[in-house]
Amino acid sequence: MELEQLRCFVAVAEELHFGRAAQKMGLLPASLGRHVRLLEESLGTRLMSRTTRSVSLTEDGAALLEEVRPLLHRLQTLAEEFRSRKTQQSTVLRIGAIDSAAAGLIPALLHDFRERCPGIVTQLVEDKSIRLIPKLIAGRLDVVFIRPRDGLSRNLAVRILIHETPVIALPVTHPLAACDRVSVDELGDEPLIVPERRSRPHSYDLTMKLFKDAGLHPRIAQIADEKQTIVNLVAAGIGSAIVPRWTAKLAVSGVTFVPLASAENAPLQKLPLAVAWTKAVRDSGRDQLLELLDKNIARYAEQA
Repeated sequence: MELEQLRCFVAVAEELHFGRAAQKMGLLPASLGRHVRLLEESLGTRLMSRTTRSVSLTEDGAALLEEVRPLLHRLQTLAEEFRSRKTQQSTVLRIGAIDSAAAGLIPALLHDFRERCPGIVTQLVEDKSIRLIPKLIAGRLDVVFIRPRDGLSRNLAVRILIHETPVIALPVTHPLAACDRVSVDELGDEPLIVPERRSRPHSYDLTMKLFKDAGLHPRIAQIADEKQTIVNLVAAGIGSAIVPRWTAKLAVSGVTFVPLASAENAPLQKLPLAVAWTKAVRDSGRDQLLELLDKNIARYAEQA
């Protein structure tokens, strides 16, 4: 019986829905379900009755919930107390960021932060939102820059910062590479490289919606997970890719980034970028970073 299994069980018991509980925990539903099944196996009893439409607690499940919930609450309180003590004395601020934010926003932000707080060392972890959120909840990061979504933990504060403009990444030898702007209509027959939706839902859905709004079906030639890999595949001539504008800061020979033209009478769809942190944790360094964001976000966003 492990702590993470108990946390997953309590989340499902409170929501009585695996999908909502998974969002609350920042996990995939399959991973959450595996934790609950392992807990049931370790206890040798069934804790939940599941159907395709509902989830309910068994008698043993209700008894376990009554015992476990106050224990987890106490553990969470203790963890927050110790994290607060550590961050008040710590000179390290742990920052998580998705790739486009790490390329575009973070360098300017950290430059200003170093001038304001020269005694604080920053650690940067670059990863996808789906992995950064659990690290923040677990206390392994102090602040994260993510694609926001519904159903995040109520223990987190989330603030939308900007909306990143999409551009089309093209091989420099492509006929459209010399254009000032490219419309989605001009990409109708182009082979596209797209991210896997489970790990990058915002980017994947943006590409699909841009084509749908233009009345087209994208011609997907390749699926790739990492943004750097996608740009390298563009350089190799595998296809083109719709990416956030800040991706252009990933210097790759053989690739050019051309702005997308919006459809007539319709604004161009954009990608939201948010900052998130844990509400209950006090951290003066993090708060100074947030103040810098509030003061300078318009300047940081000029190239987004």
